[in-house]
Amino acid sequence: MYDMHKLTAAHRTLPLGSLAVVTSLSTGRRVTVRINDRGPFARGRILDLSLAGAQALGITGRGTDEVEVKVVGYSRLSSDLGVLRVQVASFADLTNAQALADKLKGSYSDVRLVTVEFPDGRRYRVQAGQFQTQTQAEAAVDHLRKWLGVDPLVIRDDT
Repeated sequence: MYDMHKLTAAHRTLPLGSLAVVTSLSTGRRVTVRINDRGPFARGRILDLSLAGAQALGITGRGTDEVEVKVVGYSRLSSDLGVLRVQVASFADLTNAQALADKLKGSYSDVRLVTVEFPDGRRYRVQAGQFQTQTQAEAAVDHLRKWLGVDPLVIRDDT
């Protein structure tokens, strides 16, 4: 469970339960966090730190920073890793999300709409495929980028 006062972080593909040492490249400080959530879903970001993690690195004022992430441990069995999926897009409008999902169903056997509640409203994430390797998932990302002109993300589905 997410708690902003604990040393936790979100990552799109690292297995939940992973322990990672995060080093700020600007402050030189480091902290060990547990990956317990999925995200970030913003292109160009690799990790969302809890408030406690950001405070430990001394980066709360900036909001973002360049970091190095090194996995140092894992607390679950490898059979629990889950499959990789491609998040094709996210919408505030359910009708738009359903239209994209319907379009994808002709090319991908496993298309899902995932509803997420945020303080500023509900979002509908459209996800496609089940991939066992990063290479397979990245090939789907390339195909979807060219076909639909979207900017998809690879995520791990182990929740």
